Amino acid sequence: MPAVSISRHCCSESTNLENFRALVDEQIIDEIRALSRKIGDLRICHINATASGGGVAELLFRLIPMYRALGLRVDWRIIHGDAEFFRVTKSFHNALQGADFHLTKEVQDEYLRHNELAAEELSEIYDVYIVHDPQPAGLRALKPEARGKWIWRCHIDSSAPNPEAWGFLRPYVEQYDASVFTLESFRPPDLAMKRVAFIAPAIDPYATKNMELPTDLCRKVIADAGIDLNRALILQVARFDPWKDPLGVLAAFRQVQRAKPDVQLAFIGAMAGDDPEGWEILHSMQEETKADDNVHILTNLTGVGSMEVNAFQRGADVIVQKSIREGFGLVVSEALWKAKPVVAGKAGGIPLQFPRGYERFLVTSIDECAARIVQLLDEPAIAAEMGRAGREKIKRDFLLPRLVRDELRLIASLTAG
Repeated sequence: MPAVSISRHCCSESTNLENFRALVDEQIIDEIRALSRKIGDLRICHINATASGGGVAELLFRLIPMYRALGLRVDWRIIHGDAEFFRVTKSFHNALQGADFHLTKEVQDEYLRHNELAAEELSEIYDVYIVHDPQPAGLRALKPEARGKWIWRCHIDSSAPNPEAWGFLRPYVEQYDASVFTLESFRPPDLAMKRVAFIAPAIDPYATKNMELPTDLCRKVIADAGIDLNRALILQVARFDPWKDPLGVLAAFRQVQRAKPDVQLAFIGAMAGDDPEGWEILHSMQEETKADDNVHILTNLTGVGSMEVNAFQRGADVIVQKSIREGFGLVVSEALWKAKPVVAGKAGGIPLQFPRGYERFLVTSIDECAARIVQLLDEPAIAAEMGRAGREKIKRDFLLPRLVRDELRLIASLTAG
């Protein structure tokens, strides 16, 4: 099972916990220090299915360097998978969110074959294993000789999972020592586990995607992508995933255009290695918009990286995250941290991130989405107030040290004694 190299993704600001004292409650910093001493020499391993392109990989690229800077012995490993395996696991991902799913013997065999290979390749022994999402969930059962504590971390809204998919996965999940969901409502109602924790993700304000950028640089990045700086820009940053509803965003944009013909729309999406469905949606979006010079579709394959996403988020007039189902939606926290107004789907963990008093910008339809975008374009004072309130909300609840503290609390309690 390959390890992930993280050295080139580290930066001194986010690995040095002391730099966060200006941003978060000092009690969080002090508690992290105490928990790190308590955990001591425990060996910890995070396991997921991809090193890039998704929210889990993005979180781990920020978490692992901070853990190591705290003196903790933490590794990150990814499981192997071919196109068929990731097709199967993407169907599991969608099914946990309630999509239709039919469990065939071929699907079961493909899933278990790759988990068995991953179990064989996981040769090092750890005290704590943290396994992310459905792809490697079978590891605990298939690695009985690894007697450390096992945690299954589900980043998906699995409150109403497809019965066939969940019926297959549940016996594997229930062999873990603990499970973690973003919200209490995400816990499947029939999950029989004594230890279940609820921990929301967080963003790193010092990461390239979130650090402060000069306005001139943001304007240059946006202009270089062929976007007119003199016209309003709407932005969605998301994987090309049906649950992010990119076609719904496009439909809402068409309505906005009728009221404001000069408006522009940009989609930025990272293509994840474990998401073959994303390619189909990307091609569909490109075909749908090829005749419209006001719509720009950009990906990591066209040179758009974390800094460019940051620049677009800072330069956009309105940021959209029209998710139908959502685990958390890190891009909402990213946008609000940059004091930008957001129109987002009323789904999953998104409402958790919204500042009080701006819940009307959580939408459930294309028409509502378009109307709220137009309102923010017409009323810049409200847009600015929402941005300010949103930044304070993220500062208080969704910065990296809070996530580190919550995870270390869980590890410390599981390994006590």
